[in-house]
Amino acid sequence: MNEALLRSLTPSVLTVLVRRGADFAAAEDAVQDALVEALRVWPADPPRDAKGWLVTVAWRKFLDATRADAARRRREDRVEEEPVPGRAPAVDDTLQLYFLCAHPSLTPASAVALTLRAVGGLTTRQIAEAYLVPEATMAQRISRAKRTVSGVRFDRPGDVATVLRVLYLVFNEGYSGDVDLAAEAIRLTRQLAASIDHPEVAGLLALMLLHHARRAARTAPDGSLVPLAEQDRGRWDTALITEGIMILQGALARDRLGEFQAQAAIAALHADAPTAEETDWVQIVEWYDELARLTDSPVVRLNRAVAVGEADGPRAGLAALAALDSSLPRHTAVAAYLHERDGDLATAARLYAEAAHQAPNLAERAHLTRQAARLNARRSR
Repeated sequence: MNEALLRSLTPSVLTVLVRRGADFAAAEDAVQDALVEALRVWPADPPRDAKGWLVTVAWRKFLDATRADAARRRREDRVEEEPVPGRAPAVDDTLQLYFLCAHPSLTPASAVALTLRAVGGLTTRQIAEAYLVPEATMAQRISRAKRTVSGVRFDRPGDVATVLRVLYLVFNEGYSGDVDLAAEAIRLTRQLAASIDHPEVAGLLALMLLHHARRAARTAPDGSLVPLAEQDRGRWDTALITEGIMILQGALARDRLGEFQAQAAIAALHADAPTAEETDWVQIVEWYDELARLTDSPVVRLNRAVAVGEADGPRAGLAALAALDSSLPRHTAVAAYLHERDGDLATAARLYAEAAHQAPNLAERAHLTRQAARLNARRSR
C-alpha cells in the first residue's frame, strides 16, 4: 500500500468534490472515508487509475451521507447521477485548494488551521505546536472553522497573506523532520511566485530555499541533530543559496519589507558566512529588530536574545532573555546555551537536562540530553 500516493492524491480529489457542489466539511469526510476504503481494498485489488477510483468512491460516500442527512437533502436535487469511473484529469489543484480554504468567512488563524489539517496533512497536535496552543484548543478552532464553512460555496478565494502563512507552517513542519513536506511547500511557493508579483511571496520562497540549502548538514549519519555552528558548510547547497539570495535581493529592492523578507535576510547572512565565527551577528540583531517590529512575536524575541548573546556577549543575551516569558518553547534551551557561553557549566548542564524533558521531538530531546552529558563530563574532570 502506497500511503504516500494516497496523501498526494487527497488535495485534488477534495477539489473535485468541492467543484461538484459538496460543501467543504462533507467533502473532507467523504474523502477520508474513501481513503479508509482504499486501505482496505487496494492491497488485494489495486485500481488501474488511483485518482479516478478515489474520486468515484469519495463521491459515492458524499451522496450516501447526503441522502442520510435531512438537512442536506436540498443538495441532492443538484446531483443527477454518480460520476462515471474513469481517469481523472492530471491537474495539480493543490495551490488553488489552499486559496479556497483561506475563505473570507474565516479568520486568518482559523483558515490557516483548517488548511493545514485538510490539505497540508498535518495532525491537530502538529498544528497546535506551531501555534503554541494546547491541542484541545486547536481541535476546537478547527471544528469551529468547519462549522463556519459548512454549506458555503467556495467561489471567493482567500488572500495571499493567509496562503503564505499556511505554506510557511507546512514548510517548517516538513523541515523539522516529523513530516516530509518541505519540498512540497517549496514547489507550491514556486508556483505562487510564478503567478503573483508580490515581494512577500518572493521573500517566503527565498527563505525556504536558504533553509532547505542547509538540510543535508543538519543531521549526522546516525540521525542526530547538528547545530548550525557545527555544520559542515561544504554540504550546503550553494545553488539554492545563490538562488535564494538573488530572489531576496529582488524583493528587498522594492522597498516593501515584510516578515518573510526579514527572515530570509537573516538566513542569507548565515548562509553567506564562510565560517560560523565570521557570521555578521550585529547585522542579524538589526534584522531581528525589524522582524520584531513587524510581528511582535515572542519567538522572534527569543531568537533575538541568542543573536544578542553572539553579538554583545552571553550576559547581554541573558539580559534580553530575562525579559521574556520563561514558558516559551525552547526558552530553557536558549538559557542553557547562553549560560554555557558565560562559563556557568553547572547551570547550563541543569538547564539542558530540563530542556530535554520539554523537547517537542525525539531528535531534539536526544541532542539536548547529549549537551547536558557533555557538560557534566567536563565538570567531573
